[in-house]
Amino acid sequence: MDEARLNDFMGKLINDMGGAAMLANVMLGEELGLYRAMADSQLISPEALADKTGCHPRLLREWLSAHAASGYMEHRDGQFRLPEEQALALANEDSPVYVAGGVGVVASFFHDKDKLISAMRGNGGLPWGEHHPCMFNGTERFFRPGYKAHLVAEWLPALDGVVAKLEAGAKVADIGCGHGASTVIMAQAYPNSRFVGFDYHAPSVTVACQRAETAGVASRARFFQGTAKSYPGDDYDLICYFDCLHDMGDPVGAARHACNSLKPDGTVLLVEPYANDSLDDNITPVGRLFYAASTFICTPNSLSQEVGLGLGAQAGEARLRKVFTEAGFKQFRRATQTPFNLILEARK
Repeated sequence: MDEARLNDFMGKLINDMGGAAMLANVMLGEELGLYRAMADSQLISPEALADKTGCHPRLLREWLSAHAASGYMEHRDGQFRLPEEQALALANEDSPVYVAGGVGVVASFFHDKDKLISAMRGNGGLPWGEHHPCMFNGTERFFRPGYKAHLVAEWLPALDGVVAKLEAGAKVADIGCGHGASTVIMAQAYPNSRFVGFDYHAPSVTVACQRAETAGVASRARFFQGTAKSYPGDDYDLICYFDCLHDMGDPVGAARHACNSLKPDGTVLLVEPYANDSLDDNITPVGRLFYAASTFICTPNSLSQEVGLGLGAQAGEARLRKVFTEAGFKQFRRATQTPFNLILEARK
């Protein structure tokens, strides 16, 4: 046995245990408004923070100390400070790097652990709708900041001729729309176009309708329950898949239905988790996160459906290209990318 190697691994494991414990503390801070109360990046004592938030000062001291020990906050003479950079990720929900609201996704892994054990010992399937409710809200809040930052400003302009169609008035389908974050963002940006979102999870469709109403775009963004292989319409200018195609049991069938539902000059926008084409090239912090999430969410959801292809969240561009080629598309390219996403374009 290599004792140095053992010690190195134990250090990694303890670090991960501390990280998991901190995510639970991040959920506390987000739900109790503690980060927002510290968003001015000024030093504050536990007692003063208790006065601002109505929380117990002794528990706040422990919570703040955990953040200082983790490097999330600064500590000086019994007072604590949330730096501006950390506030962007933890306190400012309009920030493109806000992640605190998405921690509920990780929380659902622990809630759903026994279901995953049954899937592992069974047919591998765990449908999306059987996850803990914090999964659905957490997923929306995890992806929405990135969509707000990049979708209109970068991703749509990277597609050939799509923005001009949207400005003039296009018909758009958002498949696997979830709570409708991506649909609403597009509807707000392009008032001459009409958007329809489809998702097979009825509770998510209900929330999406509420989101559109709140955003004032309900007349131009409608939502319906439907599957990726059966939604109606055959004259779409743009069909979108945001972080969902790899979750589907039959992504080839879904892409084939899109091919049949597009206008002759129509476009598919495929947004997928960033991945290279081999495991060795995905051994990165981002790859670790997506593989771990895919174990609990993406792959078991696919295995619960017909075909059960099980692409997983790290499918990579080459495998996604194969899906669209088999579905009948003639053109497929990487339009752009971020550290977290591949943005791919498919055309007939």
